[in-house]
Amino acid sequence: MAKQKGVISLVGTIGELNFYYRKGKPVARIAGGGFTAEAIKTKASMVRVRENSSEFGRCSKVKSAFRIALFPFLKFYKEGSLHGRMMQLFQGIKDCDGSSDRGSRTVGQGILTTAGKALLRDFEFTPTFKFEGVVPLKGVYDDLTCTYTVTDFDLRTVRFPKGASHVELQLGVLGVDFDTAIYQLATASPMLVAKGAVVGSFSLQPSSLPAVGLHRFAYLGITFYQEVGGIPCVLREEGTIGVVRVG
Repeated sequence: MAKQKGVISLVGTIGELNFYYRKGKPVARIAGGGFTAEAIKTKASMVRVRENSSEFGRCSKVKSAFRIALFPFLKFYKEGSLHGRMMQLFQGIKDCDGSSDRGSRTVGQGILTTAGKALLRDFEFTPTFKFEGVVPLKGVYDDLTCTYTVTDFDLRTVRFPKGASHVELQLGVLGVDFDTAIYQLATASPMLVAKGAVVGSFSLQPSSLPAVGLHRFAYLGITFYQEVGGIPCVLREEGTIGVVRVG
Protein backbone atom coordinates (compact mmCIF):
# COMPACT_ATOMS: atom_id res chain seq x y z
CA MET A 1 0.00 0.00 0.00
CA ALA A 2 1.38 3.40 -1.02
CA LYS A 3 0.37 6.95 -0.13
CA GLN A 4 -0.68 9.33 -2.88
CA LYS A 5 1.19 12.62 -3.17
CA GLY A 6 0.29 15.57 -5.29
CA VAL A 7 -2.28 18.32 -5.70
CA ILE A 8 -4.96 15.98 -7.08
CA SER A 9 -5.91 12.76 -5.25
CA LEU A 10 -7.14 10.04 -7.56
CA VAL A 11 -10.01 7.63 -6.90
CA GLY A 12 -10.59 4.56 -9.06
CA THR A 13 -8.50 2.18 -11.17
CA ILE A 14 -5.92 3.26 -13.70
CA GLY A 15 -4.01 0.46 -15.39
CA GLU A 16 -2.75 -1.87 -12.68
CA LEU A 17 -3.28 0.52 -9.77
CA ASN A 18 -6.26 1.16 -7.49
CA PHE A 19 -6.58 4.63 -5.99
CA TYR A 20 -8.89 5.11 -2.95
CA TYR A 21 -9.20 6.65 0.49
CA ARG A 22 -8.36 4.78 3.69
CA LYS A 23 -9.05 6.44 7.04
CA GLY A 24 -9.43 9.75 5.26
CA LYS A 25 -6.09 9.57 3.42
CA PRO A 26 -5.53 8.90 -0.30
CA VAL A 27 -3.66 5.64 -0.91
CA ALA A 28 -2.90 3.33 -3.83
CA ARG A 29 -2.33 -0.39 -4.34
CA ILE A 30 -1.92 -2.89 -7.14
CA ALA A 31 -5.28 -3.72 -8.69
CA GLY A 32 -6.72 -7.18 -8.24
CA GLY A 33 -6.34 -7.43 -4.46
CA GLY A 34 -9.18 -8.93 -2.45
CA PHE A 35 -12.08 -10.64 -4.19
CA THR A 36 -15.37 -9.74 -5.81
CA ALA A 37 -18.88 -11.10 -5.40
CA GLU A 38 -18.55 -12.80 -8.78
CA ALA A 39 -15.29 -14.46 -7.72
CA ILE A 40 -16.89 -15.77 -4.53
CA LYS A 41 -19.72 -17.31 -6.56
CA THR A 42 -17.59 -18.92 -9.27
CA LYS A 43 -13.89 -19.39 -8.41
CA ALA A 44 -12.82 -22.82 -7.22
CA SER A 45 -10.46 -21.22 -4.71
CA MET A 46 -13.47 -19.63 -3.00
CA VAL A 47 -15.31 -22.88 -2.30
CA ARG A 48 -14.59 -22.66 1.44
CA VAL A 49 -15.86 -19.08 1.50
CA ARG A 50 -19.11 -20.19 -0.15
CA GLU A 51 -19.51 -23.10 2.27
CA ASN A 52 -18.87 -20.96 5.33
CA SER A 53 -21.20 -18.23 4.09
CA SER A 54 -24.02 -20.69 3.48
CA GLU A 55 -23.69 -22.28 6.91
CA PHE A 56 -23.30 -18.90 8.64
CA GLY A 57 -26.51 -17.66 7.05
CA ARG A 58 -28.50 -20.63 8.30
CA CYS A 59 -27.04 -20.29 11.81
CA SER A 60 -27.88 -16.58 11.84
CA LYS A 61 -31.49 -17.37 10.91
CA VAL A 62 -31.75 -19.92 13.73
CA LYS A 63 -30.18 -17.52 16.22
CA SER A 64 -32.57 -14.70 15.33
CA ALA A 65 -35.66 -16.89 15.54
CA PHE A 66 -34.54 -18.49 18.82
CA ARG A 67 -33.92 -15.11 20.41
CA ILE A 68 -37.27 -13.75 19.22
CA ALA A 69 -39.02 -16.85 20.59
CA LEU A 70 -37.50 -16.22 24.03
CA PHE A 71 -38.33 -12.50 23.92
CA PRO A 72 -40.76 -12.69 26.89
CA PHE A 73 -37.79 -13.77 29.04
CA LEU A 74 -35.10 -11.53 27.54
CA LYS A 75 -37.00 -8.32 26.75
CA PHE A 76 -35.65 -6.51 29.82
CA TYR A 77 -32.19 -8.10 29.73
CA LYS A 78 -29.47 -5.91 28.27
CA GLU A 79 -26.07 -7.36 27.43
CA GLY A 80 -24.01 -6.40 24.41
CA SER A 81 -22.38 -9.81 24.00
CA LEU A 82 -25.58 -11.90 23.87
CA HIS A 83 -25.92 -11.72 20.07
CA GLY A 84 -22.33 -12.84 19.48
CA ARG A 85 -22.48 -15.56 22.12
CA MET A 86 -25.67 -16.99 20.62
CA MET A 87 -24.09 -17.01 17.16
CA GLN A 88 -21.12 -18.94 18.57
CA LEU A 89 -23.55 -21.33 20.25
CA PHE A 90 -25.46 -22.24 17.10
CA GLN A 91 -22.33 -22.38 14.97
CA GLY A 92 -20.89 -24.79 17.52
CA ILE A 93 -24.03 -26.93 17.37
CA LYS A 94 -23.86 -26.86 13.56
CA ASP A 95 -20.26 -28.08 13.72
CA CYS A 96 -21.52 -31.16 15.58
CA ASP A 97 -23.30 -32.25 12.39
CA GLY A 98 -21.06 -35.05 11.18
CA SER A 99 -23.53 -36.52 8.67
CA SER A 100 -23.64 -33.60 6.22
CA ASP A 101 -21.02 -32.27 3.80
CA ARG A 102 -19.29 -28.97 4.48
CA GLY A 103 -21.54 -26.17 3.38
CA SER A 104 -24.64 -28.23 4.12
CA ARG A 105 -24.24 -28.73 7.87
CA THR A 106 -27.19 -27.53 9.93
CA VAL A 107 -28.15 -26.80 13.52
CA GLY A 108 -31.03 -29.25 13.08
CA GLN A 109 -28.64 -32.14 12.51
CA GLY A 110 -26.13 -30.94 15.10
CA ILE A 111 -28.73 -30.78 17.87
CA LEU A 112 -29.39 -34.51 17.39
CA THR A 113 -25.90 -35.31 18.66
CA THR A 114 -24.91 -35.66 22.30
CA ALA A 115 -22.36 -32.86 21.94
CA GLY A 116 -24.87 -30.54 20.29
CA LYS A 117 -27.45 -31.12 23.01
CA ALA A 118 -24.81 -30.43 25.67
CA LEU A 119 -23.87 -27.09 24.08
CA LEU A 120 -27.47 -25.83 24.21
CA ARG A 121 -28.07 -27.28 27.68
CA ASP A 122 -25.01 -25.57 29.15
CA PHE A 123 -25.42 -22.20 27.41
CA GLU A 124 -25.92 -19.28 29.81
CA PHE A 125 -28.29 -16.65 28.48
CA THR A 126 -27.79 -14.47 31.57
CA PRO A 127 -24.29 -15.29 32.90
CA THR A 128 -24.30 -12.47 35.45
CA PHE A 129 -27.30 -14.01 37.21
CA LYS A 130 -26.19 -16.91 39.43
CA PHE A 131 -29.35 -18.87 40.23
CA GLU A 132 -27.91 -21.10 42.91
CA GLY A 133 -26.75 -18.12 44.95
CA VAL A 134 -29.71 -15.81 44.31
CA VAL A 135 -32.77 -18.08 44.13
CA PRO A 136 -31.99 -21.55 45.54
CA LEU A 137 -34.94 -23.59 44.24
CA LYS A 138 -35.62 -27.27 44.77
CA GLY A 139 -37.26 -27.72 41.41
CA VAL A 140 -38.01 -30.78 39.26
CA TYR A 141 -39.16 -30.65 35.64
CA ASP A 142 -41.43 -33.34 34.16
CA ASP A 143 -40.80 -33.72 30.40
CA LEU A 144 -44.09 -35.55 29.80
CA THR A 145 -46.41 -32.97 31.36
CA CYS A 146 -44.05 -29.98 30.90
CA THR A 147 -44.56 -29.14 34.58
CA TYR A 148 -41.98 -27.54 36.86
CA THR A 149 -42.60 -28.37 40.53
CA VAL A 150 -40.90 -26.64 43.44
CA THR A 151 -41.04 -27.96 46.99
CA ASP A 152 -40.48 -26.07 50.23
CA PHE A 153 -39.71 -22.73 48.63
CA ASP A 154 -38.57 -20.49 51.47
CA LEU A 155 -38.52 -16.88 50.30
CA ARG A 156 -36.12 -16.03 53.12
CA THR A 157 -33.37 -17.86 51.23
CA VAL A 158 -33.73 -15.55 48.21
CA ARG A 159 -31.12 -12.80 47.95
CA PHE A 160 -33.27 -9.83 46.99
CA PRO A 161 -31.27 -7.08 45.24
CA LYS A 162 -31.24 -3.65 46.84
CA GLY A 163 -34.62 -2.00 46.42
CA ALA A 164 -36.41 -5.17 45.26
CA SER A 165 -39.86 -5.76 46.74
CA HIS A 166 -41.10 -8.66 44.58
CA VAL A 167 -39.75 -11.62 42.63
CA GLU A 168 -41.46 -13.19 39.62
CA LEU A 169 -41.08 -16.78 38.41
CA GLN A 170 -42.21 -17.81 34.94
CA LEU A 171 -41.94 -21.10 33.05
CA GLY A 172 -41.72 -21.27 29.28
CA VAL A 173 -41.63 -24.40 27.11
CA LEU A 174 -40.09 -23.70 23.71
CA GLY A 175 -40.89 -26.04 20.82
CA VAL A 176 -38.41 -25.87 17.94
CA ASP A 177 -37.97 -27.29 14.46
CA PHE A 178 -34.51 -26.02 13.55
CA ASP A 179 -34.76 -26.97 9.88
CA THR A 180 -38.06 -25.22 9.11
CA ALA A 181 -37.60 -22.39 11.64
CA ILE A 182 -40.88 -23.20 13.41
CA TYR A 183 -40.84 -21.90 16.99
CA GLN A 184 -43.65 -22.11 19.53
CA LEU A 185 -43.33 -20.75 23.06
CA ALA A 186 -45.91 -21.87 25.63
CA THR A 187 -45.78 -20.05 28.97
CA ALA A 188 -47.27 -20.64 32.38
CA SER A 189 -48.95 -17.79 34.22
CA PRO A 190 -46.24 -15.67 35.91
CA MET A 191 -45.99 -16.11 39.67
CA LEU A 192 -45.29 -12.76 41.35
CA VAL A 193 -44.66 -12.87 45.10
CA ALA A 194 -43.84 -10.10 47.54
CA LYS A 195 -40.77 -10.16 49.74
CA GLY A 196 -41.67 -11.75 53.07
CA ALA A 197 -44.54 -13.87 51.69
CA VAL A 198 -44.93 -17.54 52.62
CA VAL A 199 -44.83 -19.70 49.48
CA GLY A 200 -44.10 -23.36 50.23
CA SER A 201 -44.63 -25.76 47.32
CA PHE A 202 -46.08 -24.94 43.89
CA SER A 203 -46.12 -26.02 40.24
CA LEU A 204 -45.82 -24.09 36.97
CA GLN A 205 -47.36 -25.52 33.79
CA PRO A 206 -48.29 -23.86 30.47
CA SER A 207 -52.00 -23.90 29.62
CA SER A 208 -51.09 -25.22 26.15
CA LEU A 209 -48.04 -27.07 24.84
CA PRO A 210 -45.89 -26.83 21.69
CA ALA A 211 -46.86 -29.19 18.87
CA VAL A 212 -45.79 -32.82 19.11
CA GLY A 213 -42.67 -33.55 17.07
CA LEU A 214 -40.85 -30.33 17.93
CA HIS A 215 -37.75 -30.31 20.10
CA ARG A 216 -38.88 -29.05 23.50
CA PHE A 217 -36.79 -26.98 25.87
CA ALA A 218 -38.03 -25.62 29.20
CA TYR A 219 -36.76 -22.32 30.58
CA LEU A 220 -37.37 -20.62 33.92
CA GLY A 221 -37.32 -16.85 34.05
CA ILE A 222 -36.75 -14.93 37.27
CA THR A 223 -37.26 -11.17 37.46
CA PHE A 224 -37.01 -8.85 40.44
CA TYR A 225 -39.34 -5.88 40.84
CA GLN A 226 -39.43 -2.70 42.89
CA GLU A 227 -42.78 -1.36 44.03
CA VAL A 228 -43.23 2.27 43.00
CA GLY A 229 -46.49 3.97 43.90
CA GLY A 230 -48.11 0.63 44.58
CA ILE A 231 -47.07 -0.76 41.16
CA PRO A 232 -44.28 -3.40 40.77
CA CYS A 233 -41.71 -2.15 38.23
CA VAL A 234 -38.96 -4.29 36.70
CA LEU A 235 -35.50 -3.73 38.13
CA ARG A 236 -33.03 -3.60 35.24
CA GLU A 237 -29.72 -3.54 37.08
CA GLU A 238 -27.19 -6.32 36.61
CA GLY A 239 -28.19 -9.50 38.40
CA THR A 240 -31.93 -8.75 38.58
CA ILE A 241 -33.05 -10.72 35.49
CA GLY A 242 -32.21 -14.36 34.88
CA VAL A 243 -33.09 -17.15 32.45
CA VAL A 244 -32.05 -20.74 33.03
CA ARG A 245 -32.88 -23.97 31.28
CA VAL A 246 -34.65 -26.49 33.51
CA GLY A 247 -35.62 -29.16 30.98
